[in-house]
Amino acid sequence: MTSGKPSYIIIGAGVFGVSTAYHLIKKYPDASVTLVDRDAFDADSRVAASWDWNKVVRADYDDIVYCQLGLEAQDIFKFDPLWKPYFHETGIYWMCRSEYAQDVIDNYKKLGRNADLSAVPIDEARKMYGGLFDDADYTGVKEVLVNKTSGWAAAGDCLQAITRKAVELGVKYVTAEIATLQFDDRGRCYGVKTATGETLSASHVILCTGAFTPKLLELSAESSGLTDLRAGPRILAGGITEGLTQLDDKTYERFAAMPVGVQGYTAKTGPFIGSLPPTDGRELKWWGQTIFKNTQEVLPGRHISMPPPEPDYAQWKVPGRLKEDIRYANNVFYGSKGANWKLEKHRICWDAFTTSSDFIISPHSASEGLYVATCGSFHGWKFFPVLGKYVLQMLEGSLSPKLAEKWAWDRERPDPSLNADWPRMEMKDLLDPVRTSKL
Repeated sequence: MTSGKPSYIIIGAGVFGVSTAYHLIKKYPDASVTLVDRDAFDADSRVAASWDWNKVVRADYDDIVYCQLGLEAQDIFKFDPLWKPYFHETGIYWMCRSEYAQDVIDNYKKLGRNADLSAVPIDEARKMYGGLFDDADYTGVKEVLVNKTSGWAAAGDCLQAITRKAVELGVKYVTAEIATLQFDDRGRCYGVKTATGETLSASHVILCTGAFTPKLLELSAESSGLTDLRAGPRILAGGITEGLTQLDDKTYERFAAMPVGVQGYTAKTGPFIGSLPPTDGRELKWWGQTIFKNTQEVLPGRHISMPPPEPDYAQWKVPGRLKEDIRYANNVFYGSKGANWKLEKHRICWDAFTTSSDFIISPHSASEGLYVATCGSFHGWKFFPVLGKYVLQMLEGSLSPKLAEKWAWDRERPDPSLNADWPRMEMKDLLDPVRTSKL
């Protein structure tokens, strides 16, 4: 990377793309780094999964790799002046229906990390935090993991701030929708073509495109004839519903110091459900139990899961059944406490999944000059401060063999039935019925 003048086009300005741009421009201040996204980084509404009201920041993983990365990222959130304003160390309250709590505690010990965390018996846990979770559903729960060093971050505000800093350092931000990737006659990727026909060129093209990735690769395979570009079974676009309620002053007083709440389930049952502490605007958030795909015909005879075709992914058009998903989440956390809350805001968030929930941070094997850094699988945001560090190592060929194998484009992937968070339903089966008028 030191010979000549490398240049970079990063497609997608979520946490993978922005972190990559930020780390690139910091290490190579003279490099040409262009960040391209369909939405302006300060837009009121964006399609990026990273653009959100708030996200969980934790290192509570039974996978020691993500536990270590989570601790590394959390240290930056806690101590770096650029990141610190967006992090809130409220703790986490994780209702475990497996050996998850003990696995997390063991990982902290293996990593030599001291933290205020413990596995708490249910009867004792229900009394914590003023009994906020005493009405929760503890069916099948073995114990509660309480880690007072975990918390949450103001996601959209943080994403905007780091993007602005990257631009100040020299990153060029381009608002454009990408139509296809561009290839020379040897099959090397040299750039992208926008929906308006403009071509942007660089020596490195990095896809940080989240749920849009399979569609972009299908369209690029069709236009170039390079059929091996397709994501195939490696990546699946999936959606989940989020919802908010605004607390009154008295209720906010009680809930203001609450931890992140998690209902942990097994792969047989389905994904874990979360509830985040109220924001400064007194809005308390949940995400639901249903993760779904949206299988559509992207090209004649080619079917993939992809977000709806609307420019904003129709993220604000939330059907009644998915709103019920948020009411269910409210009930299993707060029971009678939240029975009268009005759930006012709903959003569908889209991301890219792998069957193992591992990221893909890898060269694309079908084309020189093309790289992939995506697949947050709804847990990537918390690694925002360090993702770009590892993408940069991948670009330089210095990523550790263990991580290179774990995040490879081509690798053996487990059965998705082992993954609690794998999208299991079709969006079409969750939509409101279409009413037809009688003549």
